[in-house]
Amino acid sequence: MLRPRVIPCLLMYDNALVKTVEFKDSKYVGDPINAVKIFNEKEADELIVLDIGATSKSTKPNFNLIKKLAAECRMPLCYGGGITSADQAIQLVDIGVEKVAISSAAISKPSMVKEFVSAVGGQSIVVILDVFKNKKMFSSNYEVRSHNGNNLCKDNIFSLIKTFQDLGVGEIVINSIERDGLMQGYDLELVSKIKPISTIPFTFLGGAGSLEHIKELFDNFGIVGASAGSLFVFKGKYRAVLINYPSKEIKDKLYLKKI
Repeated sequence: MLRPRVIPCLLMYDNALVKTVEFKDSKYVGDPINAVKIFNEKEADELIVLDIGATSKSTKPNFNLIKKLAAECRMPLCYGGGITSADQAIQLVDIGVEKVAISSAAISKPSMVKEFVSAVGGQSIVVILDVFKNKKMFSSNYEVRSHNGNNLCKDNIFSLIKTFQDLGVGEIVINSIERDGLMQGYDLELVSKIKPISTIPFTFLGGAGSLEHIKELFDNFGIVGASAGSLFVFKGKYRAVLINYPSKEIKDKLYLKKI
C-alpha cells in the first residue's frame, strides 16, 4: 500500500552539513556521514542531500563524498547540487544514488531534462523548484527562482510543472524559500494549487516545525512527500543540534486522518 513519505533534507556547503533560514545565514550542524548513520538507525523513509554551494560556486558534485554517503545510506538517497550533464547523472546512479535532483540546470534549459531522463530513466530524475511567494504581487504571486534563490525564472510554477511532468521526470520537489528554516508550517495554499494538477509524486519542503505540520499536510493532501530540514536537525526552542526522526509507531499515527 502506498503511504506518504517523511523525508529529512540535509544541506551541504564545503562538505559540511549546514542549515539555512530563508536560504541565508547558514549554520554549521555537523558531519554528513554521521547524520546518514543516525538516519539509518532511525529507519528514515528516504534522504535528500543538497549541496547548496555547488551551483553558486559552479563546481561539480564531489563524487568521492557522495560515493561514501551512498555506501553508508540504507534508505533511498536523492542527491542534488552542481549537476549539469547527463554523464554526471549516470555517474551518480552508478555510485549508488537512487534519485538525481536537478534545479538550476532544468530551469535554465528544460530540454536538457529529456537528456537526463533518457540517460538514467525518469524514475531516477527529480526536479526541485525553489518557490518564493511575492506578497507584493496581486496575481500569480508564486515566483520560481534558481541559484539559491538569487535568479528569477521567467516561467511560472504551473507551466514549469506541466513541462517537467510531460518530459517524464519521476518526481518534483517544491521548496518554499520564504518558509525555509522558520518552522512555521508548510504553505498549504500552494500545495492546494499544485495537487490537482500533479500526475507524478510530489514532495513539499520548507516550513515544517513539528510533526503536527506534517500530519496537517497528509490529512489535507494524502499521499505526498513531507520533507524537512530544521525539524530533523534541531531540538527545542534554542535549536540545539540533535539529529532526530519519528519512530515507526509515531509515523503510523501521522498517516491516520483526523475525523
